[in-house]
Amino acid sequence: MKNNAEVVIIGGGIIGCAAAYYLAKEGVSVIVLEKSDHIGNGGSSRNGGGVRQSGRDPRELPLAMYGVEHVWPTLSEELGVNVEYHKEGNLRLGKTEKHREILQGLTDRAVALGLDVRMIDGKEVREINPYLSDEITVASWCPTDGHANPLVATLGYYKRARELGALFITGEDVVEIQKIRGKARRVVTRKNVYEGETIILASGYESRDIAATVGIDIPMRKELIEALVTEAEPKMFNQMLGTADADFYGHQTEHGSFVFGGASGFEAENRDNGHMITSSMTAPCICRGIMKYIPKLADAKIVRTWAGYEDICADGVPVISPVKEVPGLILACAFTGHGFGIAPVVGMLLSQMATGKETMLDLHELRYDRFKAVI
Repeated sequence: MKNNAEVVIIGGGIIGCAAAYYLAKEGVSVIVLEKSDHIGNGGSSRNGGGVRQSGRDPRELPLAMYGVEHVWPTLSEELGVNVEYHKEGNLRLGKTEKHREILQGLTDRAVALGLDVRMIDGKEVREINPYLSDEITVASWCPTDGHANPLVATLGYYKRARELGALFITGEDVVEIQKIRGKARRVVTRKNVYEGETIILASGYESRDIAATVGIDIPMRKELIEALVTEAEPKMFNQMLGTADADFYGHQTEHGSFVFGGASGFEAENRDNGHMITSSMTAPCICRGIMKYIPKLADAKIVRTWAGYEDICADGVPVISPVKEVPGLILACAFTGHGFGIAPVVGMLLSQMATGKETMLDLHELRYDRFKAVI
């Protein structure tokens, strides 16, 4: 088995797959190592599919805006598979004055960076989406936001990267990165050793422990999120929905089913032993929210639930950065649940970093050493 390449990528989610595709497209040899037996088995196949710009931190908003303008509209054609991308808007809903304040703050910050997003009242909310309840009194509306199919997009990148020569190896649990003459060079798994001129670490919440093997710490933690899928319903709307409190989100898929995510608000010790098991209380809580926002779905049947881990960064935005102290190492992690929508752009940026090119977007605010104390 081949165990060396110009670039070794740790993590077979959509970030790793996208980076592999754009690198292979440039003729760079790539090996992707995935811990599980399945590509995209982490957050990449366990998210709500939002491709949104609204509601983002100003530091990561330029990545989302670039993706919506330049990448997502033609991604299905590029990957040769329908990623089910819909650019038909995002409604972030509110019911209280506190919700209005939250939404106004998010809107003001986004408008300052040039995003087309505005505040609307309950009447206009229902003009855009007549299925929403009268309880909604305010919302932010971004007409250029949308959603796509996470698993199809991830596997689309995987398939195209493989066609271009990238090697994907599943079942490889990375235990450490090793330096040779001061430079990151080796990736050691429980079974094998791989070598590359550049190592990209894009392994979700597990990136913290792996980075620690070369003395780098990323202040992040994991948090279990849960979602449910309904049976297929007649076509109702194409907007992506969210709330001011970020406790509920979802959309209707091309198949007709609804995918909804949310939380119970009950913070307890996670006892699933890392198996991403759903709790008995979260789905009912999500359903109560759904019925208040979309009364017509009160009788919809749930066909399955699922859970996945977010890699929550201490300051809420990802780390996308080379590491000065460890030449040859590039970090792409701590996406805090915002990774899917910007993944295509992040893949491009990682390819540019790994090949020594100047990145098309300024990533200074997302560098890994932003957490260092100022002396």
